Amino acid sequence: MLMKGFPPEPDSRVTLANWQDPPFNRWSFSHLRELVPTHPVGNGDTSYTHAVAIDEGLDSLLVPRVDRDPTSLETFLDDSYTDAVVVIHDGAIKYERYFGETRQNTPHLLMSVTKSFVGCVAGVLLDRGTMAADDLVTQYVPELMESGYRDATIRNLLDMRSGVKFSEEYTDPDAEVRIMEEAFGWRPQTDRDVPRSIYEFLTTLTKDKEHGGIFDYRSCETLTLGWVCERAAQRRMADLISEIIWTPMGARHWAEMTCDGVGTAIHDGGMCATARDLARFGSLLLAKGHLDGVDVLPSKWLRTSWRVDADIRDAFSRSKSGPYLPGGWYRNQFWFLPRRHGDVLLCLGIYGQMVYVNPGTKTVAAKLSTWPDAQSPTLLSETISAFDNIGARLAGLTVEGEANHEGPAGVASGKGP
Repeated sequence: MLMKGFPPEPDSRVTLANWQDPPFNRWSFSHLRELVPTHPVGNGDTSYTHAVAIDEGLDSLLVPRVDRDPTSLETFLDDSYTDAVVVIHDGAIKYERYFGETRQNTPHLLMSVTKSFVGCVAGVLLDRGTMAADDLVTQYVPELMESGYRDATIRNLLDMRSGVKFSEEYTDPDAEVRIMEEAFGWRPQTDRDVPRSIYEFLTTLTKDKEHGGIFDYRSCETLTLGWVCERAAQRRMADLISEIIWTPMGARHWAEMTCDGVGTAIHDGGMCATARDLARFGSLLLAKGHLDGVDVLPSKWLRTSWRVDADIRDAFSRSKSGPYLPGGWYRNQFWFLPRRHGDVLLCLGIYGQMVYVNPGTKTVAAKLSTWPDAQSPTLLSETISAFDNIGARLAGLTVEGEANHEGPAGVASGKGP
């Protein structure tokens, strides 16, 4: 058993050196505050209550698998290292399961789903006129004047289309994404010369191509976007998320935002939240930013994100992500993918974190996981197919028995909810 005993036995201890690796991540993703410092993300004085109408029959629903015969949803959840899953259809919780260390009130690491929250904060600040999409990054963060972000705009950050040199290869210990983790305290310090804070690290990045070109998924973009938002609003990110999203949407539990050694929020992947509150966020996106009588997010911002844009689609299709999410696009820190019953919005994080929003079936799903590998195209495809089938069943539509991994399952409409 991991982390049991006083003190735990050496081979059962979760540390900065192993916490992202299996089996240790099964414990750490639900106990991150015990490993790294965090900022609280408050939920105000009120919280929502969801109608609950669990559909027990969903356990036996068939899920298309990529390289094997379909299996039951229950089997798939076990196979895909699930820690928590919540499905909401037409406003009511229809399916909810917890595994391992995770419970209904457990804040679980969201990894890069965090990016979508930061994107929404940026969307609100843009809507308020606090900043503008065409503004230069250095207008707010002059410390980046000598970096690769010197002539980048906020729009370049939102759509991950800057020309900054940065590798997101998780399996390469020398890639910038892994060096960056050492800088902000997610990995033990080594003898290499690495800045000891996130923002100091960002000032060292250089430019290797023009801004506004091909989409290239890189966490440095969201870290820089978060810095810009904090400067523009003069508020730290945990407080911005609390005030702009978490409290207005009626989150039931406090969330957390991990931070580095000098208190800088880890904007690209450091948020922790419960599965129900994460599904609540998905419901907010499905409801065009207006939930239970409260305007939380600007509907124009969300419509712009959903809209099919030839330039955005071309930039995505020529990227490394194009073959894995065919027909999709990336906009405003969200992923989009055409499916059989309409375009789907996705918030994605490594090791299997996902928010799934499907207006065509009025279905929202949140899945928290601890995959053994940072990325798995197979498990990603199967998870999307699982939620497609759950939504179809709940909406009374045709449930498909085949995986959609050979190409786009639908034609993008770009209309959104």
